[in-house]
Amino acid sequence: MLEGKQVRLREYRKEDVVLAHKYINDFEVKRLLVPGIPFPMRLEEEEKWYDSQSAFKDTYNFAIESLESGEYLGGCGINEVDWKNSVAVVGIFLGKPFWNKGFGSDAMRILLRFIFEQMNINKVNLNVYSFNERAISSYVKCGFKVEGRLRQRVYRDGKYHDEVIMGILRSEFEQS
Repeated sequence: MLEGKQVRLREYRKEDVVLAHKYINDFEVKRLLVPGIPFPMRLEEEEKWYDSQSAFKDTYNFAIESLESGEYLGGCGINEVDWKNSVAVVGIFLGKPFWNKGFGSDAMRILLRFIFEQMNINKVNLNVYSFNERAISSYVKCGFKVEGRLRQRVYRDGKYHDEVIMGILRSEFEQS
């Protein structure tokens, strides 16, 4: 569907659900994604999420697939759209075996291109925990800038951490 240098973004398929469940339940992945207690999700909950997907709700979720192998790597999407103010909020996750290979940055660039060129959105935001330095570095590579911090917003690994708010404008994306 939407291709970059290493990955394509495509629709979710029923056969992705088992791998998505496996990847999202990896403790190291889970602790980076949820503000609550990183408790394992049941397969039935992932199936329910899959069954609830619809492009008619202003949320758009894509599976991330390797161009080389066709393997499911994770997911990304638009979690919220403010049409009046032309702002979208995005999120992304990869299975741990695919970290540090450039897949996430490639997927985010494709997602941004889709948002700016197909949806006519002016600004994209995301939130990330301050201890997720790898993700922050990837987002900066994609052109995101730190816009603010919610101090000591999440409790993880025995202490409080900030939640970092990042954003990119269409004009900044077009210049990169």
